[in-house]
Amino acid sequence: MDTEFEYQNALKHIAKQFGSDIDMQGVLFIIGLQELGKGKIQLSKNEKLDVLHIAICTLLSPYGYYEYEGLDKDGWPHWKTTENLPPLKPEQQQVIIKQAIIEYFKTMDVQP
Repeated sequence: MDTEFEYQNALKHIAKQFGSDIDMQGVLFIIGLQELGKGKIQLSKNEKLDVLHIAICTLLSPYGYYEYEGLDKDGWPHWKTTENLPPLKPEQQQVIIKQAIIEYFKTMDVQP
Protein backbone atom coordinates (compact mmCIF):
# COMPACT_ATOMS: atom_id res chain seq x y z
CA MET A 1 0.00 0.00 0.00
CA ASP A 2 1.36 3.41 -0.95
CA THR A 3 0.20 5.25 2.16
CA GLU A 4 1.16 8.73 1.03
CA PHE A 5 -0.57 8.34 -2.35
CA GLU A 6 -3.77 7.02 -0.77
CA TYR A 7 -3.67 9.68 1.94
CA GLN A 8 -3.29 12.48 -0.62
CA ASN A 9 -6.24 11.06 -2.57
CA ALA A 10 -8.31 11.01 0.62
CA LEU A 11 -7.36 14.64 1.32
CA LYS A 12 -8.42 15.67 -2.18
CA HIS A 13 -11.77 13.94 -1.72
CA ILE A 14 -12.33 15.57 1.66
CA ALA A 15 -11.30 18.98 0.31
CA LYS A 16 -13.96 18.66 -2.41
CA GLN A 17 -16.62 18.17 0.25
CA PHE A 18 -15.43 21.02 2.45
CA GLY A 19 -14.42 23.46 -0.26
CA SER A 20 -10.78 24.03 0.60
CA ASP A 21 -7.45 22.39 1.21
CA ILE A 22 -7.40 20.50 4.48
CA ASP A 23 -4.55 19.32 6.67
CA MET A 24 -4.31 16.34 9.02
CA GLN A 25 -5.64 18.25 12.01
CA GLY A 26 -8.66 19.30 9.97
CA VAL A 27 -9.29 15.70 8.94
CA LEU A 28 -9.00 14.59 12.57
CA PHE A 29 -11.46 17.29 13.59
CA ILE A 30 -13.96 16.14 10.93
CA ILE A 31 -13.61 12.51 12.06
CA GLY A 32 -14.03 13.53 15.71
CA LEU A 33 -17.16 15.53 14.93
CA GLN A 34 -18.56 12.64 12.91
CA GLU A 35 -17.95 10.24 15.79
CA LEU A 36 -19.34 12.69 18.35
CA GLY A 37 -22.56 12.73 16.35
CA LYS A 38 -24.01 15.93 17.77
CA GLY A 39 -24.41 17.84 14.52
CA LYS A 40 -23.56 21.52 14.38
CA ILE A 41 -22.77 22.73 17.90
CA GLN A 42 -20.70 25.47 19.49
CA LEU A 43 -17.54 24.06 21.07
CA SER A 44 -15.15 25.52 23.63
CA LYS A 45 -11.41 25.29 23.07
CA ASN A 46 -11.21 22.30 25.43
CA GLU A 47 -14.12 20.60 23.68
CA LYS A 48 -12.34 21.04 20.35
CA LEU A 49 -9.33 19.25 21.82
CA ASP A 50 -11.70 16.54 23.06
CA VAL A 51 -13.03 16.17 19.50
CA LEU A 52 -9.47 15.58 18.28
CA HIS A 53 -9.03 13.00 21.04
CA ILE A 54 -12.23 11.27 19.89
CA ALA A 55 -10.74 11.03 16.39
CA ILE A 56 -7.44 9.59 17.59
CA CYS A 57 -9.15 7.00 19.78
CA THR A 58 -11.51 6.06 16.96
CA LEU A 59 -8.65 5.71 14.48
CA LEU A 60 -6.39 3.71 16.77
CA SER A 61 -9.06 1.39 18.20
CA PRO A 62 -8.77 -1.09 15.31
CA TYR A 63 -5.03 -1.31 16.05
CA GLY A 64 -5.76 -2.38 19.63
CA TYR A 65 -4.58 0.78 21.39
CA TYR A 66 -8.00 1.90 22.63
CA GLU A 67 -11.26 0.18 23.53
CA TYR A 68 -14.58 1.99 23.31
CA GLU A 69 -16.30 2.23 26.70
CA GLY A 70 -19.47 4.09 25.80
CA LEU A 71 -21.07 7.50 26.12
CA ASP A 72 -21.04 9.68 29.21
CA LYS A 73 -24.15 11.44 30.54
CA ASP A 74 -23.59 14.30 28.07
CA GLY A 75 -23.35 11.97 25.08
CA TRP A 76 -19.56 12.18 24.63
CA PRO A 77 -17.80 8.91 23.73
CA HIS A 78 -15.03 7.53 25.92
CA TRP A 79 -12.29 4.96 25.42
CA LYS A 80 -9.82 3.24 27.68
CA THR A 81 -6.20 2.67 26.74
CA THR A 82 -5.63 -1.04 26.14
CA GLU A 83 -2.05 -0.88 24.91
CA ASN A 84 0.48 1.92 25.01
CA LEU A 85 1.76 3.13 21.71
CA PRO A 86 5.39 2.19 21.19
CA PRO A 87 7.90 5.04 21.24
CA LEU A 88 7.71 6.50 17.75
CA LYS A 89 9.39 9.35 15.95
CA PRO A 90 6.98 12.07 14.77
CA GLU A 91 7.19 10.90 11.15
CA GLN A 92 6.35 7.33 12.24
CA GLN A 93 3.33 8.66 14.15
CA GLN A 94 2.23 10.51 11.03
CA VAL A 95 2.38 7.31 8.96
CA ILE A 96 0.23 5.39 11.45
CA ILE A 97 -2.35 8.19 11.58
CA LYS A 98 -2.40 8.47 7.78
CA GLN A 99 -2.94 4.72 7.45
CA ALA A 100 -5.70 4.86 10.06
CA ILE A 101 -7.40 7.78 8.26
CA ILE A 102 -7.32 5.84 4.98
CA GLU A 103 -8.84 2.78 6.67
CA TYR A 104 -11.46 4.91 8.44
CA PHE A 105 -12.75 6.32 5.19
CA LYS A 106 -12.69 2.88 3.58
CA THR A 107 -14.85 1.48 6.37
CA MET A 108 -17.15 4.49 6.11
CA ASP A 109 -17.42 3.62 2.41
CA VAL A 110 -16.27 7.13 1.51
CA GLN A 111 -13.49 6.69 -0.99
CA PRO A 112 -11.86 9.08 -3.39
